[in-house]
Amino acid sequence: MAELSASADLSAAPVRRGINPVWLAAPGVLFLIVFMVLPMGQIFNLSVHEPAGELTWRFMEKAMSPGLYARVLGMTFSVSLQVTLWCILLGYPLALWLARIEGRRQRLAAFCILLPFWTSALIKNFSWMVLLGRTGFIAGLAEKIGIAPDALLYSNTTVVFAMAHTMLPLAVITMLPALQQVDARLMQASATLGATSGQGFWTVMLPLSMRGISAAGLLTFVASLGFFITPSLVGGPKQTMLGQLIIMQINQLQNWQQGAALAVVLLISALVAVFVFDQVFGISSVAGGSGAAPRRHDHPIRRFGIWLSEGLGRISRAIGGHMSERTGRILLSTFAAVTVFVLLVPVVAFIPMAFEDSPNLFFPPQTLSMRWFHELFASPLWTSAIIRSVGIGLATAALTLVVGGLAALALVKGKSKASTAIFLLFLAPMVIPPIALAVSLFYLFAQIGLVATNLGIIIGHCVIAVPIVFVILLTTFKGYDWRLNDVSLTLGASKLQTWRKVALPLMKGGLVAGFITGFLQSFEELTVALFVGGGLKTTLPRQMWDSINLQATPVIAAASVIVLLIVLVFFAAMELAQIKRGAKKG
Repeated sequence: MAELSASADLSAAPVRRGINPVWLAAPGVLFLIVFMVLPMGQIFNLSVHEPAGELTWRFMEKAMSPGLYARVLGMTFSVSLQVTLWCILLGYPLALWLARIEGRRQRLAAFCILLPFWTSALIKNFSWMVLLGRTGFIAGLAEKIGIAPDALLYSNTTVVFAMAHTMLPLAVITMLPALQQVDARLMQASATLGATSGQGFWTVMLPLSMRGISAAGLLTFVASLGFFITPSLVGGPKQTMLGQLIIMQINQLQNWQQGAALAVVLLISALVAVFVFDQVFGISSVAGGSGAAPRRHDHPIRRFGIWLSEGLGRISRAIGGHMSERTGRILLSTFAAVTVFVLLVPVVAFIPMAFEDSPNLFFPPQTLSMRWFHELFASPLWTSAIIRSVGIGLATAALTLVVGGLAALALVKGKSKASTAIFLLFLAPMVIPPIALAVSLFYLFAQIGLVATNLGIIIGHCVIAVPIVFVILLTTFKGYDWRLNDVSLTLGASKLQTWRKVALPLMKGGLVAGFITGFLQSFEELTVALFVGGGLKTTLPRQMWDSINLQATPVIAAASVIVLLIVLVFFAAMELAQIKRGAKKG
C-alpha cells in the first residue's frame, strides 16, 4: 500500500518540462520574416498601387502585355531553360565521374569544380569579354579557322554559354549526393540479369538519381531567371533579360511601381517552378534532407519519366551498343577533363592579364609589369572597397552562422509541428531570385534609413547566405552522435564543459565550413551591394562592376587576382577543416 501511495504521489506531482529546443529557431524566423517576407509583401503591394495610393493593376498588366516587356520576359524564360538544360546535360556526367573517384583525386577534382563556383560571375564574365573580344585570344583562334570574331560576343549563344559556365558547378554539386547514394552493386546486378551497360544506366542509375537532377534543374532555373551580369557584359540589346529591366526601372528611371511589378513577375515565375517541383519530389530534396521522398510515387510526371527511361533502355539494348567498362571510364574521364579545363579557363586567364604593362587588356600579356597592382593599392577607392568587402564578409559569416546554426540545432533537437514550416522558411531565399530580394530590401531600407550603410549590406548578404549555411550546419548536427553529450554529463561534466570539450571539437569542421561559406557568399555578392550600397558604401564587386562599365583596365584584372587569392585562402581553410573532420570520423 505504501508503494502504491508513493507512486500515486509521484504521478500527481507536476512534471517539469524544459523549453522545447525548437524555440532556438525564433531569432532566425523573426529575422527572415522582417527582412524577407515583409519586404516581398511590400514590393507586391507597391506593384498594385499608383504613386498616389489608388489600387491599380496597370503595372502588372504592362509587365505581361505584348511589346518590350513580353519580349524580354520571353527571352528570360528561353535563356533560363536553355541554361538549365545544358547544365543538366553537361553536369550529370561530370557529377557521375566525381562520384566514382575517391580519396585525394576526388578532393582535387572537387576543388577544381568548386573554385569557379566561388569565383565571382563578374570576374568570369569580364575574363570572357577579353578572351572573346575582337582582339582576344579565343577570337584570334576562331578567326584562323574561319569564324568571324564579331560573332563570338553579344549573341544569344554567348549569353547561354557564359551563364551555363557560371551555373554548371552548382548543378554538379547538387546532383553529386544523389549519385553517391546509388549502390554501385545495383548496376552489377542489372548486368548479371542480362542488361547492357546502356540499358542499366537508363533503367537503374538514371531513375535513382532523378531527385538530384530535378533539384539541380530547379536551382539552376530559378537562379538564371534573375541574371543580369552576364547579359549585360557579353550580351547585346536583343539578349536583355528581366533583371536588367528591373535595374533600369528603379535605378535609372526611378519608376518603382513598374520595377516592383517586374520583380513580382520574376518571383511568381520562380514560385511556379518551385510548386511543380514540390508536387513531384518534395521541396526538401533541394537540401537532400530526410524529407526528400517524393510526394506521390504515382505522379503523372514521374510515371512519364519512368516510361521514358525504360523506353530509352530498350532502344539502347536494341542498338546493341555494349560498351566495355574500361572504355566507358576512359570516355567519362576525358569528358570530365575537358569540362573542368573549360571551367577553369576564365578563372586562370585573368591572372596574366593583371601583369600587362599596357593600359589595354591582352591575353597572353605582351609586356610584364606590377604597375596595376601598385595603382590598385595606391587608390583609396579600391583599398577601401577591399577592406569593406572583407569586413562585411566576416560580419555576414558570423551573423549567418548564429542564425542558421540556432535554426539547424532547433530542428535536430526539437520536436514540433512547425519544424517543416521552419525548414521551408530557411530554404526560401535559395529559391527566390536575388535581384527580387535586393529590390525588396532596397525599398524597406529606404524607409528605415539603412540604404548606403554597412549594416544594410550585411543584413542583405545574410538573407542570401543563410540557406546554404543552414543546410551545412543541419547536415553537421544530424551527423553528430548526441549520445556523446549524455555520456559526458553522466561522467560529471557540466553542459558548458560538454559543449566546449566534446561537441564543438567534433563539429568544428562543419562550423568552419559554414562560416567560410557565409563569408564567400558575401564577399562575391554584387546584387545587394548594387541596390543597398547606394553608390556610397562600395564593396569590391560593386567597384569592379562600376569600373567595367566605365572603362575596362588591367586594374580590374589586378583586383580579380586579389579576389582569387582571398577565395583560395578561405577555400583552402574550409577544405583543411573538412579533411580533419573526416580524419576524426575515421
